[in-house]
Amino acid sequence: MQPSPDELAERLARTRARMTRSGLDGLVVVDPANLHYLTGYDAWSFYMPQLLFVPLEGEPLLIMRAMDAGGAHRTAVATPPERILGYPESLVHQRNVHPFDWAAEQLRAHGFARRGRVGYEGEAHFFSVRSFLALQRGLPEWQLVDGHDLVNWVRLVKSPAELELMRAAGRVASAAMRAGIDAIAEGARLNDIAAAIQFAQATGVEGAEGDYPAIVPMLPTGESADTPHMTFSARRLDAGEAVSIELAGAHRRYHAPLARTLSLGRPDARLARVAAVAAEGLQLVLDGLRPGLTVAEVHGIWQSHIAREGIEKPSRLGYSIGIGYPPDWGERTVSIRGDDQTIVEAGMCLHIIAGMWMDGYGCEISEAVAVAERGVEILTDAPRELIVLEDA
Repeated sequence: MQPSPDELAERLARTRARMTRSGLDGLVVVDPANLHYLTGYDAWSFYMPQLLFVPLEGEPLLIMRAMDAGGAHRTAVATPPERILGYPESLVHQRNVHPFDWAAEQLRAHGFARRGRVGYEGEAHFFSVRSFLALQRGLPEWQLVDGHDLVNWVRLVKSPAELELMRAAGRVASAAMRAGIDAIAEGARLNDIAAAIQFAQATGVEGAEGDYPAIVPMLPTGESADTPHMTFSARRLDAGEAVSIELAGAHRRYHAPLARTLSLGRPDARLARVAAVAAEGLQLVLDGLRPGLTVAEVHGIWQSHIAREGIEKPSRLGYSIGIGYPPDWGERTVSIRGDDQTIVEAGMCLHIIAGMWMDGYGCEISEAVAVAERGVEILTDAPRELIVLEDA
């Protein structure tokens, strides 16, 4: 199910309102999550240069590789076919010419070579230096300025339709976590555990079909659990060690992450204590989070708790979530830390991750939540504690 035309029109209007406040006459959008948000476009084409040009007035123009443009109308349903352009195959992976040279020519031909401030997505993963230089060279009338993730900030507060998609993603995440927990046993290979998780992620649950997540299952294990973002190998689990699972459920490109740590048998006393502190602190944050607070104040609930316990956590406590494409399911907007003065609003969705990475061990307990009018709605479901497998 694609976003309705009315919803897409509202998203475009809010993007243009923010462009006006930022003094922009146009915006070059390359982040695949933002392309999806503004047009509904969804395909694995983001490894090639592609862009959506959003003028302050007039119809946007979608430019991508010709073989992808031919089918873009199937998902970018609100974009007229004549506004979807495909650059020739001869421009792919050439040393002396770039697809955005062609894109600049098309933007000029469509009347967009007027003088003005045009924003670009300087933090987008798929906006290369060559892409920027091609636009700068081909459209010297433009004053190219960093748009500072403008569309990402528009995405921050979810519509009712988006919240339904986030709830579905949470159900997929919960099922994937159960599959991962069930696959853990002494002697189990990490890649087999990952396969069980990935099967559940792709299959989904009744009423919420699965989708490919922006990040593979992460399985820091044993001493390596003191470092986040470790993936998996054919290594087998040993009795007595712990493994952290961090994953996301994806549903129609919306992501709900979830993390838990499991101990194969009685946990080390240090791990047990840190896990208890993390679980209690996460609960305090969930109980205290509400609209009207600053993100820094939310972080302060956590910080006061761990300070009383004599524990430090230098990394952020979480971040905003929503639409995701590889390599990340975060939105690059809100970071739950002491210097973020963003006001919490109903409709924001956050991954609150009580990740404690110590010296030679670690623990991760997290929840995906939607901010409600008087608190939070927890989107994921797993025991909010260190999970001990006594029979392991």
